[in-house]
Amino acid sequence: MSESDSVHSIETNSARLSSRLNELFPPGALTAELHGAGDPAALYTEEARHLQRAVPKRAEEFAAGRLCARLLLGEFGIHNFPIAVGAHRQPLWPETLVGSITHTTGFCAAVAAPKNRLRALGLDTEITGGVKTDLWRSICTPAETAWLGSLPDSEQLAAATLIFSAKEAFYKCQFALTQERLGFHDATVELPGWGEKRGAFRICANRRIQLERHAALPLQGQYLFHAQFITSGMALLGT
Repeated sequence: MSESDSVHSIETNSARLSSRLNELFPPGALTAELHGAGDPAALYTEEARHLQRAVPKRAEEFAAGRLCARLLLGEFGIHNFPIAVGAHRQPLWPETLVGSITHTTGFCAAVAAPKNRLRALGLDTEITGGVKTDLWRSICTPAETAWLGSLPDSEQLAAATLIFSAKEAFYKCQFALTQERLGFHDATVELPGWGEKRGAFRICANRRIQLERHAALPLQGQYLFHAQFITSGMALLGT
């Protein structure tokens, strides 16, 4: 084995079920996580065709997410099902399931549940502190920016990253039902229990959105700080 092959084998890991991420979702949902790179060679042909122009890093992240999702499908008795990419770059799950995939540098995860248990899911992971102050104006509402400014300097970047992650999880969750594209200023994140490693957040809409036809707002999600990451999850219960 060459040195490069050895490094690749170390950095490419297998997906595994995640009990800690399960805690972000109601009963019925299962989560999986993968640390490091995914192996693009393990993708189904229908999945790999979406990577024809992708750089290696993007291909490895995409593969990691699909491998997490594939593990979950197997847990629900679904095998050899390629998860293709929709018109809005969303993963296309089997008709009987809802789900969400997230990936960032060094970490990927997925969540899935039967449609008769949950109507929609959103999952997002970010590197804690990755949302720098120059991004706040485009991501945060004035109320969120004011709240960030009230925190000690040592907490501000982590809190801003959590706001971004919570909005991403919310947007993914609502898009599965509405197909509505939202901007960052269309919703406000509230963090009543800020300071805890694991806690809840609330999402309030700042204008009328299509999701109000499906669920009462505000909605509540869950977040978890783990290692150098922050992961947010949101679910809508079935009717």
